[in-house]
Amino acid sequence: MKVPESSVIPIACTLGTGAYQERLVWIAELNRAALQSVRREGARLVLTYDPRAGARIREMVRREQECCAFLALELNEREKSLTLAITAPEAAHDALDALFNPFLTGSKSSGGCGCTTVTAQ
Repeated sequence: MKVPESSVIPIACTLGTGAYQERLVWIAELNRAALQSVRREGARLVLTYDPRAGARIREMVRREQECCAFLALELNEREKSLTLAITAPEAAHDALDALFNPFLTGSKSSGGCGCTTVTAQ
């Protein structure tokens, strides 16, 4: 069965190339300063940060919601840690590494740039 074109869901960052590269640098700097651990659970990436970076993490969440609305971002702030869970949609299953790599820049798990587009079928 063919899916009507109008129901194809684009999964892509809306930032232009220059803004995307700036965002990667900004996230890498944030990760070098405050990222404590990274855990991958299938289509979910869990990043734990030093809670003193709370304002910067909240700003990252705000920015990412603007350009990557297809990602579910859940911020959980505690006294001793701040956890950001990023969940990709089911349609992005084959591109999870590419989708999550930008959030790993500057971390020990960093793999580089991963800008991609995926469509649901």
